[in-house]
Amino acid sequence: MTHARIITLTTDFGYRDPFVGIMKGVIHGISPAAAVVDLTHGVAAQDVTGGALALAAAVDFFPEATIHVAVVDPGVGSPRRPILVETDRACYIGPDNGLLSVAAGRQRLVRVVHLSDPEYHLHPTSATFHGRDVFAPAAAHLSAGVPPEGLGDRVNGFESLAIPEPQRQDGGGLAGEVIYIDGFGNLTTNIRHEDLEPFDPAKVSVRIGGSVIRGLSANYATAGAGNYAALVNSWGHLEIARCEGDARTGLGARAGTRVLLAGA
Repeated sequence: MTHARIITLTTDFGYRDPFVGIMKGVIHGISPAAAVVDLTHGVAAQDVTGGALALAAAVDFFPEATIHVAVVDPGVGSPRRPILVETDRACYIGPDNGLLSVAAGRQRLVRVVHLSDPEYHLHPTSATFHGRDVFAPAAAHLSAGVPPEGLGDRVNGFESLAIPEPQRQDGGGLAGEVIYIDGFGNLTTNIRHEDLEPFDPAKVSVRIGGSVIRGLSANYATAGAGNYAALVNSWGHLEIARCEGDARTGLGARAGTRVLLAGA
């Protein structure tokens, strides 16, 4: 007997409503042996970029052939396609709105399938809850042994999400921006650890809003309680945090807030 595959769930549904539990019920009704793992249901409402980044940060830590279901879907019920993206390491199921592209785009593409076969949907199929009626059933059937190509028609490509690149400035500086804010209020920027190589960690200055942080910290605690720290986080990106505090609130930051580095 083939063992059912792992299925992960990433959504902006939160925990107040029963949506996540309903998706799990659908999955287990079709594939009782499936192991379902919650990546996060705390993605900010309709934040496709935040969901894409959270998913991409997690997938390398799962076994090959894991099925990742992501539902951050402001266009549910519109002509946007429900898709399955198969790579050499995993399968990704969700709306074709860029949500899957950051994670899947880092792996070798095998195929993209439009989840168009109604045999593998719940009926009646709601126009507002494809997580329940399309994505969860597709993942469960895939986990139970249905091949990807059995779930619908093969298509060419999928929507890509453009994550902004940091820009070199005159004088050796670097301009980036906040791209993700976690539940602690820590600010992940689009500046990667390799972008920091020209800078002296002890002398670099990080400016955000009206605040300047001098030097990079090894961890949160070295900044001292209440102080801001700039450090390389577990994603390999420059992060701005507040020791024992909330950098988002203290700095009035949001996704897109500009971050400037100087002192290369």
